[in-house]
Amino acid sequence: MADRFAIPSAEVLRARERLVLDHFHDEVRQAWDDVLATFPHPHYEIIPTLTVHDGDAQVRGYYRDTRVAFPDQDHEIIALRHSADAVIVEFWLLGTHSGPLGRIPATGARHRTRMSAYFVFDDAENLIIERIYFDTLTMLKQLVGGLNLRDPRTWPLVVRAVRGLLAMSSEPDQRLVRTPPADLAV
Repeated sequence: MADRFAIPSAEVLRARERLVLDHFHDEVRQAWDDVLATFPHPHYEIIPTLTVHDGDAQVRGYYRDTRVAFPDQDHEIIALRHSADAVIVEFWLLGTHSGPLGRIPATGARHRTRMSAYFVFDDAENLIIERIYFDTLTMLKQLVGGLNLRDPRTWPLVVRAVRGLLAMSSEPDQRLVRTPPADLAV
């Protein structure tokens, strides 16, 4: 937005909130066409892994991969806040690790990971980015924490999980690394 201090009207805030809540609801229903319809151009930024999913095909691939890993994925919203150009949602992401997550093999464990998502809007009130923040170590600890580490039969799975996590974070998307500093001049 042109003026970073300008707070949108109550009508705009309500419309943004409805879009974001519909987006969350449609993700749980795995209604991908409806989720993608909330963007003129789908764009996800996953900050913990420094990955970007840009465009319909990449975002659908992200949905496919995460639902293979967590087919029962759900969420519990903790708080929803508005800013001049975004809706910020704090939530718990929940799911059972039933399939591979990237190179992390399925462990069968459940996770409950606290997250924040920034839904950023442009000057025309189009949703342009969903930017997600969470602690990968918290999630990984839950995914491998239920394994009996004293049993040597589980060690190969733990090693593969750690290697998988490292592989997922090995090549950061430069759009997330080479960011310009904010212009905070008043």
